[in-house]
Amino acid sequence: MYTFEYRWVLVLLPLPILIWLLLPRYKEEQTSVRIPFFDRVATAAGLKPAPGAIVPRTNWLQKILGPICWVFVVVALARPVFVEPPIQKIQPARDLMLALDISQSMETPDFISPEGKRITRIAAVKRVVDSFIEHRTGDRIGLIVFGAAAYPQAPFTLDHKTCRDLLNETQAGMAGPQTMIGDAIGLAIKEFEHSEAQERVLILLTDGNDTGSRMPPVKAAEIAKDKGIRIHTVAIGNPKATGEDKVDVPLMRSISGTTGGQFFLGQDQQQLAQIYSTLDRITPKNYKTQSYRPKRQLFMYPLGAAVVLLLAYQLVMFVWVEVRGLLARRSSREARAEAPKLSHA
Repeated sequence: MYTFEYRWVLVLLPLPILIWLLLPRYKEEQTSVRIPFFDRVATAAGLKPAPGAIVPRTNWLQKILGPICWVFVVVALARPVFVEPPIQKIQPARDLMLALDISQSMETPDFISPEGKRITRIAAVKRVVDSFIEHRTGDRIGLIVFGAAAYPQAPFTLDHKTCRDLLNETQAGMAGPQTMIGDAIGLAIKEFEHSEAQERVLILLTDGNDTGSRMPPVKAAEIAKDKGIRIHTVAIGNPKATGEDKVDVPLMRSISGTTGGQFFLGQDQQQLAQIYSTLDRITPKNYKTQSYRPKRQLFMYPLGAAVVLLLAYQLVMFVWVEVRGLLARRSSREARAEAPKLSHA
């Protein structure tokens, strides 16, 4: 769409006509003798008139080009622009971090797939979380994996495909056999430091209990609360197991309760899928859509056209004056050549 940024400038278009109609004509009185045969008198006297005496003060070309150039200049001052089609940009309002336990115990094959096959915990988690990420359009998503230590697998990004690819490459045991829940929360807090999102959510999934984090999980949850981070916890281990294989349900409840999140316990893939479906529902998509239309400036075209016309006019008039001067000199030479012949006759 073509438009003008300063449309009010277009009111100057009739200004020359108003000046011509309203202002008095310029008059200058001077003593002079007007003769209709000025060129012949000058030639007979052997004088070379100045260019201004040969070329009229105004001509038809000036009367045509003057208004055209004025229109071009006024249009350029009005700043014509071409407005491109609108471009929409999604501005995420929530940053969502997924912290997944990939300790050695996640290789336990005690989950049943929808096809009825027995699969490992990590395989079931990857299937469900992959589907969850796929449906979270509009949210920036990050991924942390933890075992004996916590590692950032993917920073906050809108490139969900890459995040899913990194998730699918993750294998149980890559981060060691232990489960550092507190360190995983601490790393998530650090990842959220540069987040400007209105909502900050951490979904923490584990099948065990904390086995010696440098930062106690409860203390990490309190810091997360102070930072405005809500933590939802998902426990998929066996609460009745013993030792490191026992999932610490009271700790998971305490972490989520401290930050205003929810706790979930999943014993198979169907329950796990329902948990993430619930998480998808209680954390609805939240994003802002910004729309803007790029503008392409066009003022240089009418301005350039005015300059080209003026330069072309000056060139044409220069050539015209030179040609008229050359013809006048040739006529003068011919007249002087004919004068002796007439005197002898």
